[in-house]
Amino acid sequence: MRLVWAIVTQVLDTAEGVQRVAVALDDRSTGIAIAYERLSGSCAVSDRVLLNATAVDLGLGTGGLHYVVARGGEMRGVAHQDTSGGHIMKLRYTPLQLDVCAVEEQASPHHEAMKSAESLAGMAVACCGLHSQVPLIAAAIKQNDPELKVAYVMTDGAALALHLSDVVRASLAANLLDTTVTCGQAFGGRLEAVNLYSGLLAARHVAHADVAIVAIGPGVVGTATPFGHGGVAQGESINAVASLSGVPVAVLRASLADARPRHRGVSHHTLTALTRIALAPALIGLPPLPEEYAEEIEGALEDAGVFERHTVVHSRESLPSQSSLRGVEVRTMGRGPDDDPVFFSCAHAAGEVCARVAHGEISF
Repeated sequence: MRLVWAIVTQVLDTAEGVQRVAVALDDRSTGIAIAYERLSGSCAVSDRVLLNATAVDLGLGTGGLHYVVARGGEMRGVAHQDTSGGHIMKLRYTPLQLDVCAVEEQASPHHEAMKSAESLAGMAVACCGLHSQVPLIAAAIKQNDPELKVAYVMTDGAALALHLSDVVRASLAANLLDTTVTCGQAFGGRLEAVNLYSGLLAARHVAHADVAIVAIGPGVVGTATPFGHGGVAQGESINAVASLSGVPVAVLRASLADARPRHRGVSHHTLTALTRIALAPALIGLPPLPEEYAEEIEGALEDAGVFERHTVVHSRESLPSQSSLRGVEVRTMGRGPDDDPVFFSCAHAAGEVCARVAHGEISF
Protein backbone atom coordinates (compact mmCIF):
# COMPACT_ATOMS: atom_id res chain seq x y z
CA MET A 1 0.00 0.00 0.00
CA ARG A 2 1.11 3.57 -0.69
CA LEU A 3 -0.73 6.66 0.60
CA VAL A 4 0.11 10.02 -0.96
CA TRP A 5 -1.11 13.55 -0.24
CA ALA A 6 -2.52 15.52 -3.18
CA ILE A 7 -4.52 18.56 -4.21
CA VAL A 8 -7.82 18.36 -6.09
CA THR A 9 -7.37 20.36 -9.31
CA GLN A 10 -10.75 19.68 -10.95
CA VAL A 11 -14.03 17.96 -10.18
CA LEU A 12 -14.61 15.99 -13.37
CA ASP A 13 -18.06 14.58 -12.62
CA THR A 14 -20.37 13.80 -9.74
CA ALA A 15 -22.96 11.00 -9.67
CA GLU A 16 -25.00 9.43 -6.90
CA GLY A 17 -22.56 8.65 -4.12
CA VAL A 18 -19.34 9.07 -6.11
CA GLN A 19 -17.08 11.75 -7.55
CA ARG A 20 -14.28 11.59 -10.11
CA VAL A 21 -11.64 14.25 -9.56
CA ALA A 22 -8.34 15.28 -11.14
CA VAL A 23 -5.49 15.42 -8.65
CA ALA A 24 -1.91 16.68 -8.42
CA LEU A 25 0.08 14.42 -6.12
CA ASP A 26 2.90 15.53 -3.85
CA ASP A 27 5.18 13.09 -5.65
CA ARG A 28 4.80 15.42 -8.71
CA SER A 29 2.54 13.03 -10.67
CA THR A 30 -1.03 13.75 -11.71
CA GLY A 31 -4.00 11.45 -12.10
CA ILE A 32 -7.67 10.71 -11.56
CA ALA A 33 -9.14 9.78 -8.19
CA ILE A 34 -12.44 8.34 -7.05
CA ALA A 35 -14.12 9.77 -3.95
CA TYR A 36 -16.98 7.88 -2.31
CA GLU A 37 -19.10 10.43 -0.52
CA ARG A 38 -20.12 8.03 2.26
CA LEU A 39 -16.47 7.40 3.09
CA SER A 40 -14.79 10.75 2.63
CA GLY A 41 -17.46 13.34 1.84
CA SER A 42 -17.53 15.50 -1.28
CA CYS A 43 -14.37 17.02 -2.70
CA ALA A 44 -13.91 20.54 -4.04
CA VAL A 45 -11.14 22.19 -6.04
CA SER A 46 -8.08 22.96 -3.87
CA ASP A 47 -9.04 20.37 -1.24
CA ARG A 48 -6.11 18.61 0.35
CA VAL A 49 -6.73 14.85 0.03
CA LEU A 50 -4.99 11.67 1.09
CA LEU A 51 -4.96 9.12 -1.75
CA ASN A 52 -4.46 5.40 -1.88
CA ALA A 53 -2.17 5.17 -4.91
CA THR A 54 -1.52 1.42 -4.79
CA ALA A 55 -3.53 0.36 -7.87
CA VAL A 56 -1.87 3.01 -10.05
CA ASP A 57 1.57 2.01 -8.78
CA LEU A 58 0.85 -1.60 -9.75
CA GLY A 59 -0.43 -0.63 -13.20
CA LEU A 60 -3.74 -2.41 -12.73
CA GLY A 61 -6.45 -2.23 -15.40
CA THR A 62 -9.83 -2.30 -13.69
CA GLY A 63 -9.39 -0.43 -10.45
CA GLY A 64 -6.26 1.33 -11.67
CA LEU A 65 -7.23 4.68 -10.19
CA HIS A 66 -6.40 6.63 -7.07
CA TYR A 67 -8.95 6.53 -4.24
CA VAL A 68 -9.60 9.29 -1.74
CA VAL A 69 -8.99 8.07 1.79
CA ALA A 70 -9.67 11.38 3.54
CA ARG A 71 -9.91 15.12 2.98
CA GLY A 72 -7.54 17.34 4.94
CA GLY A 73 -9.82 20.36 5.34
CA GLU A 74 -8.83 22.66 8.18
CA MET A 75 -7.45 19.70 10.14
CA ARG A 76 -9.75 20.23 13.12
CA GLY A 77 -13.25 19.41 14.27
CA VAL A 78 -15.47 16.83 12.52
CA ALA A 79 -14.04 16.10 9.08
CA HIS A 80 -17.01 14.07 7.81
CA GLN A 81 -20.31 12.87 9.19
CA ASP A 82 -22.87 10.69 7.41
CA THR A 83 -24.80 8.30 9.64
CA SER A 84 -27.29 5.68 8.48
CA GLY A 85 -29.37 5.07 11.58
CA GLY A 86 -28.30 1.45 11.56
CA HIS A 87 -25.84 -0.56 13.61
CA ILE A 88 -24.33 -2.98 11.10
CA MET A 89 -20.79 -2.17 10.00
CA LYS A 90 -19.34 -2.79 6.55
CA LEU A 91 -15.63 -2.67 5.73
CA ARG A 92 -15.47 -3.90 9.32
CA TYR A 93 -12.41 -3.30 11.47
CA THR A 94 -10.72 -1.16 8.83
CA PRO A 95 -10.08 2.58 9.10
CA LEU A 96 -12.97 3.21 6.68
CA GLN A 97 -15.62 1.06 8.37
CA LEU A 98 -19.07 2.57 7.86
CA ASP A 99 -22.44 2.02 9.44
CA VAL A 100 -25.41 0.87 7.34
CA CYS A 101 -29.00 0.10 8.20
CA ALA A 102 -29.10 -3.51 7.06
CA VAL A 103 -32.41 -4.82 5.82
CA GLU A 104 -32.40 -7.56 8.48
CA GLU A 105 -31.63 -5.54 11.61
CA GLN A 106 -34.15 -4.42 14.23
CA ALA A 107 -33.81 -0.75 13.25
CA SER A 108 -34.84 -1.56 9.67
CA PRO A 109 -38.46 -1.00 8.59
CA HIS A 110 -38.14 -4.38 6.85
CA HIS A 111 -37.15 -6.36 9.95
CA GLU A 112 -40.54 -8.03 10.32
CA ALA A 113 -40.62 -9.12 6.68
CA MET A 114 -37.13 -10.56 6.98
CA LYS A 115 -37.97 -12.47 10.18
CA SER A 116 -40.29 -14.74 8.19
CA ALA A 117 -38.38 -14.77 4.87
CA GLU A 118 -36.96 -18.25 4.29
CA SER A 119 -37.66 -19.16 0.65
CA LEU A 120 -37.30 -17.69 -2.82
CA ALA A 121 -40.39 -19.70 -3.81
CA GLY A 122 -39.12 -20.65 -7.25
CA MET A 123 -37.77 -17.23 -8.24
CA ALA A 124 -35.32 -17.35 -11.14
CA VAL A 125 -31.87 -15.99 -10.27
CA ALA A 126 -29.19 -15.37 -12.90
CA CYS A 127 -25.81 -16.33 -11.41
CA CYS A 128 -23.04 -14.40 -13.15
CA GLY A 129 -19.28 -14.64 -13.38
CA LEU A 130 -18.67 -11.05 -14.47
CA HIS A 131 -20.22 -7.69 -13.62
CA SER A 132 -20.61 -6.72 -17.29
CA GLN A 133 -23.18 -9.50 -17.75
CA VAL A 134 -25.69 -7.75 -15.47
CA PRO A 135 -27.19 -5.18 -17.89
CA LEU A 136 -27.28 -7.71 -20.72
CA ILE A 137 -29.31 -10.14 -18.63
CA ALA A 138 -31.61 -7.39 -17.41
CA ALA A 139 -32.18 -6.18 -20.99
CA ALA A 140 -33.18 -9.69 -22.11
CA ILE A 141 -35.59 -10.05 -19.18
CA LYS A 142 -37.24 -6.70 -19.88
CA GLN A 143 -37.35 -7.42 -23.62
CA ASN A 144 -39.37 -10.55 -22.88
CA ASP A 145 -41.61 -8.80 -20.35
CA PRO A 146 -41.14 -5.14 -19.37
CA GLU A 147 -43.35 -5.67 -16.31
CA LEU A 148 -40.99 -8.13 -14.64
CA LYS A 149 -39.26 -6.51 -11.67
CA VAL A 150 -35.49 -7.13 -11.66
CA ALA A 151 -33.15 -6.82 -8.66
CA TYR A 152 -29.36 -6.76 -8.85
CA VAL A 153 -27.80 -8.50 -5.86
CA MET A 154 -24.13 -7.52 -5.63
CA THR A 155 -21.70 -9.72 -3.73
CA ASP A 156 -18.37 -8.67 -2.25
CA GLY A 157 -16.12 -10.63 -4.60
CA ALA A 158 -14.72 -7.63 -6.47
CA ALA A 159 -15.39 -3.88 -6.11
CA LEU A 160 -17.12 -3.24 -2.78
CA ALA A 161 -18.68 0.13 -3.64
CA LEU A 162 -21.71 -0.23 -5.89
CA HIS A 163 -21.39 3.45 -6.84
CA LEU A 164 -18.28 2.62 -8.88
CA SER A 165 -20.45 0.90 -11.49
CA ASP A 166 -21.44 3.19 -14.35
CA VAL A 167 -23.49 0.42 -16.01
CA VAL A 168 -25.59 -0.21 -12.90
CA ARG A 169 -26.29 3.51 -12.56
CA ALA A 170 -27.25 3.66 -16.26
CA SER A 171 -29.35 0.48 -15.98
CA LEU A 172 -31.31 1.92 -13.06
CA ALA A 173 -31.91 5.15 -14.97
CA ALA A 174 -33.10 3.16 -18.01
CA ASN A 175 -35.36 0.96 -15.82
CA LEU A 176 -33.52 -2.20 -16.82
CA LEU A 177 -32.90 -2.71 -13.11
CA ASP A 178 -35.55 -1.88 -10.54
CA THR A 179 -33.49 -2.09 -7.36
CA THR A 180 -30.10 -3.07 -5.94
CA VAL A 181 -28.98 -5.05 -2.89
CA THR A 182 -25.39 -5.04 -1.62
CA CYS A 183 -24.27 -8.06 0.41
CA GLY A 184 -21.48 -8.82 2.84
CA GLN A 185 -18.85 -6.08 2.80
CA ALA A 186 -20.23 -4.54 -0.42
CA PHE A 187 -22.12 -1.30 0.17
CA GLY A 188 -24.19 1.34 -1.59
CA GLY A 189 -27.26 -0.64 -2.65
CA ARG A 190 -30.78 0.58 -2.11
CA LEU A 191 -30.94 -2.29 0.35
CA GLU A 192 -27.99 -3.42 2.45
CA ALA A 193 -27.75 -7.08 3.50
CA VAL A 194 -25.51 -8.98 5.88
CA ASN A 195 -24.82 -11.81 3.42
CA LEU A 196 -25.86 -13.25 0.06
CA TYR A 197 -28.60 -15.45 1.48
CA SER A 198 -30.45 -12.65 3.21
CA GLY A 199 -29.72 -10.38 0.24
CA LEU A 200 -31.54 -12.79 -2.06
CA LEU A 201 -34.44 -13.06 0.37
CA ALA A 202 -34.60 -9.26 0.60
CA ALA A 203 -34.79 -9.03 -3.18
CA ARG A 204 -37.78 -11.38 -3.12
CA HIS A 205 -39.66 -10.36 0.04
CA VAL A 206 -38.75 -6.68 0.47
CA ALA A 207 -38.11 -5.46 -3.08
CA HIS A 208 -40.73 -7.91 -4.44
CA ALA A 209 -38.53 -8.78 -7.41
CA ASP A 210 -39.72 -11.31 -9.98
CA VAL A 211 -36.15 -12.09 -11.06
CA ALA A 212 -32.77 -11.45 -9.41
CA ILE A 213 -29.30 -11.17 -10.90
CA VAL A 214 -26.34 -12.06 -8.67
CA ALA A 215 -22.90 -10.83 -9.67
CA ILE A 216 -19.69 -9.47 -8.24
CA GLY A 217 -19.03 -5.76 -8.63
CA PRO A 218 -16.75 -4.26 -11.30
CA GLY A 219 -13.40 -5.99 -11.65
CA VAL A 220 -12.47 -9.64 -11.29
CA VAL A 221 -9.42 -11.33 -9.80
CA GLY A 222 -7.57 -13.89 -11.91
CA THR A 223 -4.35 -15.78 -11.21
CA ALA A 224 -4.39 -18.48 -13.95
CA THR A 225 -4.89 -21.12 -11.24
CA PRO A 226 -7.88 -23.47 -10.91
CA PHE A 227 -9.46 -21.78 -7.87
CA GLY A 228 -7.67 -18.44 -7.45
CA HIS A 229 -10.19 -16.27 -9.28
CA GLY A 230 -13.42 -14.33 -8.83
CA GLY A 231 -15.39 -16.77 -10.94
CA VAL A 232 -15.69 -19.06 -7.91
CA ALA A 233 -18.44 -16.71 -6.67
CA GLN A 234 -20.71 -17.94 -9.48
CA GLY A 235 -20.76 -21.46 -8.08
CA GLU A 236 -21.35 -20.12 -4.57
CA SER A 237 -24.37 -18.13 -5.76
CA ILE A 238 -25.82 -21.23 -7.48
CA ASN A 239 -25.59 -23.06 -4.15
CA ALA A 240 -27.23 -20.18 -2.27
CA VAL A 241 -30.12 -19.93 -4.71
CA ALA A 242 -30.77 -23.66 -4.68
CA SER A 243 -30.66 -23.85 -0.87
CA LEU A 244 -33.33 -21.12 -0.71
CA SER A 245 -35.64 -22.95 -3.16
CA GLY A 246 -34.94 -20.63 -6.07
CA VAL A 247 -34.09 -21.55 -9.66
CA PRO A 248 -30.41 -20.87 -10.41
CA VAL A 249 -29.65 -19.88 -14.01
CA ALA A 250 -25.93 -20.05 -14.76
CA VAL A 251 -24.53 -17.42 -17.13
CA LEU A 252 -21.78 -18.68 -19.40
CA ARG A 253 -18.63 -16.59 -19.67
CA ALA A 254 -17.74 -17.53 -23.22
CA SER A 255 -15.71 -15.78 -25.89
CA LEU A 256 -14.05 -16.47 -29.20
CA ALA A 257 -12.38 -13.04 -29.15
CA ASP A 258 -10.34 -13.34 -25.95
CA ALA A 259 -6.69 -13.91 -26.79
CA ARG A 260 -6.01 -15.77 -23.53
CA PRO A 261 -6.37 -19.55 -24.03
CA ARG A 262 -7.88 -20.09 -20.56
CA HIS A 263 -10.75 -17.73 -21.40
CA ARG A 264 -11.25 -18.74 -25.03
CA GLY A 265 -14.35 -20.81 -25.71
CA VAL A 266 -15.89 -21.26 -22.27
CA SER A 267 -13.75 -19.54 -19.63
CA HIS A 268 -12.04 -21.76 -17.07
CA HIS A 269 -13.72 -19.51 -14.46
CA THR A 270 -17.13 -20.77 -15.59
CA LEU A 271 -16.04 -24.38 -15.92
CA THR A 272 -14.61 -24.38 -12.40
CA ALA A 273 -17.74 -22.77 -10.97
CA LEU A 274 -20.08 -25.22 -12.69
CA THR A 275 -18.13 -28.43 -12.12
CA ARG A 276 -16.14 -27.91 -8.90
CA ILE A 277 -18.00 -25.27 -6.84
CA ALA A 278 -21.70 -25.64 -7.65
CA LEU A 279 -23.18 -28.48 -5.60
CA ALA A 280 -26.67 -28.03 -7.04
CA PRO A 281 -27.88 -28.24 -10.64
CA ALA A 282 -28.65 -25.07 -12.59
CA LEU A 283 -30.24 -24.10 -15.86
CA ILE A 284 -27.82 -22.83 -18.52
CA GLY A 285 -29.00 -20.57 -21.31
CA LEU A 286 -27.36 -21.39 -24.63
CA PRO A 287 -27.94 -19.00 -27.53
CA PRO A 288 -28.27 -19.87 -31.22
CA LEU A 289 -24.75 -19.61 -32.63
CA PRO A 290 -23.09 -20.24 -36.00
CA GLU A 291 -22.25 -23.92 -36.31
CA GLU A 292 -18.51 -23.52 -35.87
CA TYR A 293 -19.02 -21.39 -32.74
CA ALA A 294 -21.61 -23.79 -31.29
CA GLU A 295 -19.28 -26.75 -31.76
CA GLU A 296 -16.50 -25.07 -29.80
CA ILE A 297 -18.73 -23.86 -26.96
CA GLU A 298 -20.76 -27.06 -26.59
CA GLY A 299 -17.63 -29.18 -26.95
CA ALA A 300 -15.97 -27.35 -24.05
CA LEU A 301 -19.06 -27.83 -21.86
CA GLU A 302 -19.33 -31.53 -22.72
CA ASP A 303 -15.63 -32.22 -22.17
CA ALA A 304 -15.77 -30.57 -18.73
CA GLY A 305 -18.80 -32.63 -17.68
CA VAL A 306 -21.17 -29.65 -17.45
CA PHE A 307 -23.97 -31.43 -19.33
CA GLU A 308 -23.96 -34.22 -16.73
CA ARG A 309 -24.58 -31.80 -13.87
CA HIS A 310 -26.75 -29.04 -15.33
CA THR A 311 -29.65 -28.57 -17.76
CA VAL A 312 -29.13 -26.61 -20.97
CA VAL A 313 -32.00 -24.50 -22.29
CA HIS A 314 -31.66 -23.22 -25.86
CA SER A 315 -32.77 -19.60 -26.18
CA ARG A 316 -34.78 -18.20 -29.06
CA GLU A 317 -32.75 -15.04 -29.64
CA SER A 318 -29.06 -14.26 -29.92
CA LEU A 319 -27.54 -10.81 -29.52
CA PRO A 320 -29.33 -8.13 -27.48
CA SER A 321 -30.71 -5.36 -29.65
CA GLN A 322 -29.76 -1.74 -29.13
CA SER A 323 -33.37 -0.96 -28.33
CA SER A 324 -33.49 -3.64 -25.63
CA LEU A 325 -30.44 -2.08 -23.92
CA ARG A 326 -32.27 1.29 -23.83
CA GLY A 327 -29.13 3.27 -24.50
CA VAL A 328 -26.96 1.53 -21.89
CA GLU A 329 -23.49 0.95 -23.36
CA VAL A 330 -21.91 -2.33 -22.30
CA ARG A 331 -18.35 -3.48 -22.87
CA THR A 332 -16.45 -6.45 -21.50
CA MET A 333 -12.67 -6.38 -21.30
CA GLY A 334 -12.89 -3.37 -23.62
CA ARG A 335 -14.92 -5.27 -26.23
CA GLY A 336 -18.40 -4.50 -27.53
CA PRO A 337 -21.01 -6.81 -29.10
CA ASP A 338 -19.47 -6.54 -32.58
CA ASP A 339 -16.08 -7.57 -31.19
CA ASP A 340 -17.26 -10.44 -29.00
CA PRO A 341 -20.78 -11.57 -30.01
CA VAL A 342 -20.55 -14.93 -28.20
CA PHE A 343 -20.08 -13.27 -24.80
CA PHE A 344 -23.04 -10.95 -25.31
CA SER A 345 -25.24 -13.73 -26.73
CA CYS A 346 -24.64 -16.03 -23.76
CA ALA A 347 -25.60 -13.33 -21.26
CA HIS A 348 -28.71 -12.49 -23.28
CA ALA A 349 -29.67 -16.19 -23.36
CA ALA A 350 -29.53 -16.38 -19.56
CA GLY A 351 -31.85 -13.40 -19.26
CA GLU A 352 -34.34 -14.97 -21.65
CA VAL A 353 -34.31 -18.19 -19.62
CA CYS A 354 -34.98 -16.22 -16.42
CA ALA A 355 -38.00 -14.53 -18.01
CA ARG A 356 -39.35 -17.86 -19.20
CA VAL A 357 -38.98 -19.34 -15.71
CA ALA A 358 -40.82 -16.32 -14.27
CA HIS A 359 -43.64 -16.92 -16.77
CA GLY A 360 -43.88 -20.60 -15.87
CA GLU A 361 -42.72 -21.72 -19.33
CA ILE A 362 -39.79 -23.63 -17.80
CA SER A 363 -40.05 -25.71 -14.65
CA PHE A 364 -36.99 -26.92 -12.78
